[in-house]
Parts: sequence; C-alpha cells; structure tokens
Amino acid sequence: MRLRVLEGDYAVCRLAAGVDAPVVPPSGTGFWSLTEVGEERSLVCLEDLVGDDAGVVVRGWRIVEVAGPLDLGLTGVLASIAAPLAEANVPIFPIATHDTDWVLVPGGQLDAAVTALRDAGHDVV
Repeated sequence: MRLRVLEGDYAVCRLAAGVDAPVVPPSGTGFWSLTEVGEERSLVCLEDLVGDDAGVVVRGWRIVEVAGPLDLGLTGVLASIAAPLAEANVPIFPIATHDTDWVLVPGGQLDAAVTALRDAGHDVV
C-alpha cells in the first residue's frame, strides 16, 4: 500500500463544553477533522489552529495518509497498518473519510512508525 506522511504537527483535541468549534480553515491548510457524538466533540487539526480554550489538547501528532481514493468495500486496510505499528509499540489514532484512511502517530515515534510500515511492505513517502 502507498502511504504518505503529511507535513506539520497536529493536535488531537476534546473540545470543552460550551466552546465553539473553530471555523473550518481554507482548503490547503492541512488536515482538519471535527467529529461530534453526543456530548463529545473531537477535533484534529494543525497545532497552530488550536485556541487556548480548546479543552483537552494532545499535541505532537503526525499524520500518515493512505493513498486513495479507496473503494469502500475494501477490507483489511487499517489492519495492515495497525498491526505492524502495534508490534513496534507505536500508538495510533485512526480516522477514516469517504476516500481514504488517515493514521495519526506520536511525532516522537514517526521514524519507528515509518520503519515498521516499510518492513511490512508498505511504500511510505
């Protein structure tokens, strides 16, 4: 599978109650994803887009993109990425969109993640 590491440091945020979600940045500003389920709102975006009142913020993530678009009927895509990362003790925060999958890894473990993915046969650029 062809994978690409995105530029930039990202934050994973659990937005505080009562805090408005940030405005969607202009196209080309990097990865940005807001998920709302019940009382929880989670935001993933470039670190510099996170306000001081965001809530719980975990900084320093990097994003690995699966080259897409992928057929929604494919199976095992995330498993083929998650398994070698688990064996390398690299935690992941996966996100799927209509066209592809995205896997966040701690920035301090990016080199270990890339090595594990290449060793598993993935083409990582």
